[in-house]
Amino acid sequence: MNVGIIGLGLIGASMARTIHLHTDCKVWGTDLSEEVMREAVLTETIDAPLNDSLLRRCELVLVALYPGEIIRWVELHADCFAEGCTVIDCGGIKQRIVSALQPLADTKGWHFIGGHPMAGREFSGIKYARDDLFDNASMILTPSEHEDPAVCQRAKEFFLDLGFRRVQFTTPLEHDEMIAYTSQLAHVVSSAYVKCPLASKHRGFSAGSFADMTRVARLNEDMWTELFLDNRDALLPEVSGLIERLTAYRDALEAQNAEQLRALLREGREIKEQLSE
Repeated sequence: MNVGIIGLGLIGASMARTIHLHTDCKVWGTDLSEEVMREAVLTETIDAPLNDSLLRRCELVLVALYPGEIIRWVELHADCFAEGCTVIDCGGIKQRIVSALQPLADTKGWHFIGGHPMAGREFSGIKYARDDLFDNASMILTPSEHEDPAVCQRAKEFFLDLGFRRVQFTTPLEHDEMIAYTSQLAHVVSSAYVKCPLASKHRGFSAGSFADMTRVARLNEDMWTELFLDNRDALLPEVSGLIERLTAYRDALEAQNAEQLRALLREGREIKEQLSE
């Protein structure tokens, strides 16, 4: 199979290397950066630079750009996909992307499936790409309700072959609601937490808890600003809910109410234990 990859940052380049590791697919890729393209060719991350001619030969195209750029690139190349080609984006939000591109796919004769690989690192760029980044990760797919089941099955098998532990099918709405909690809120918390004045003095006083809480504060602010604003309706209630829950802990501390504090901590422990079962 011929696979085209658009955007050779951490996710796109890791996809390319993972595909090479686990399959016999040809991988053609492109990136706006000439420096990234040189590295992609020199490190054999891709077999060749992708152009419109090669794009027409791709059975699968993965688009790993920022949400707005995903939409713009696919719209610009809508007439370059082969009939029956499957286009899957790798963006962190789904409603905006799917609502823009699904009608286009329906009229042009190729397939579009919203996608989101649930994997990453605190560093971005091709130099941090890895061929094991997706090992045991989840791949979320949001096909339209009228998509051919055979196309969905092929997509599922493809990602499982790459080392993903699970392929989760859902709707764009449910995806964005869940991601607001499981991913975006965690980045908000980490970014706010690391701003404590004591953070600069942490050496010698910190262990795993500090490392876990601050890891994703090293984010790409351009990408995450776009993701947060695109998913504002789902993220805002999660931020407000967290503030409300934190206020209960603050109030218990202010009142020196040991029973209330103990109850709050017990509740958190029990919920975590239920989630771990």
